[in-house]
Amino acid sequence: MRHILRETLSGLKANASMTVAVVVTMWVSLSLFGLGLLAAEQVELIKGRWYDQIEISVFMCVPDSSAPTCTPGEGTTDAQRAIIKQALEENPEVESVYYEDKAQTYQDFKEVYKDNPIINEMTEDMMQDSYRIKLKNPEEYLGVVSELSGLQGVESVQDLRKYLDPLFAWLNLARVGTIGLSVLLLVAAALQIGNTLRLAAFARRREIGIMRLVGASNWFIMLPFLLEALIAAVGGALLACGSLAALEYFVIKGRAAVQLTSVRWIDWPAVSVSMLWIVLVGVVLSVLPTIIATRRFLKV
Repeated sequence: MRHILRETLSGLKANASMTVAVVVTMWVSLSLFGLGLLAAEQVELIKGRWYDQIEISVFMCVPDSSAPTCTPGEGTTDAQRAIIKQALEENPEVESVYYEDKAQTYQDFKEVYKDNPIINEMTEDMMQDSYRIKLKNPEEYLGVVSELSGLQGVESVQDLRKYLDPLFAWLNLARVGTIGLSVLLLVAAALQIGNTLRLAAFARRREIGIMRLVGASNWFIMLPFLLEALIAAVGGALLACGSLAALEYFVIKGRAAVQLTSVRWIDWPAVSVSMLWIVLVGVVLSVLPTIIATRRFLKV
């Protein structure tokens, strides 16, 4: 064991600059990898929270509506409202239905625009009554929207998912881009580890040959190189874990969670899972290149 530790320290000293380069590369690549995992978790948290709270709004016709499902010069009749309500209550995808009349809509309008002069130009009769729909499965909304859009008396059906889906698409694209960039850097780090250990093994090829001739096992010969790679990889992984911890503590908990309290932010359990993946990936990326790089020197 003393020989193995001595050889490991000797290798680290002889390749100090390359070891530092490997550590830095692993640090950056593993940090990006962990950031991609956290970004994926954050997207799912926001998506789940917003999708659960989103309701479909079905707006009734008013006299000046121009939709093909509205009668020109007339608003939605009581008979049409009854048909719309029955269709909603019989739809298996609908969990609950809430009707908001013109009076309630006007009160909400006055609350929102209380400091705007437009409030003096609007009356209760100009408001649109509507149905607010809560779905059993927020992801299944296209069928409900399609059915309601064709009913007489319905001017429009509004679903915020058509605005949120592009946002989540861009967030997912950013996540994929982050993970993709981290994978490229991880491959570069693995190649760098392999080249560093290949040079180290080549410099000690005579010593390796003698050890093989006297009966030393492959693992005994390989272990110092493996420890060198593990030390560099673990060093980079620990720095990456520290970076994620700093991000969670200073950026997310310290600023984002304070300023945007309506958003559910990733917590320490998610960060811990990302750290475990970082360490695991770091270890794998150190072991495999070492075995591949030193295999040819173990044959005498």
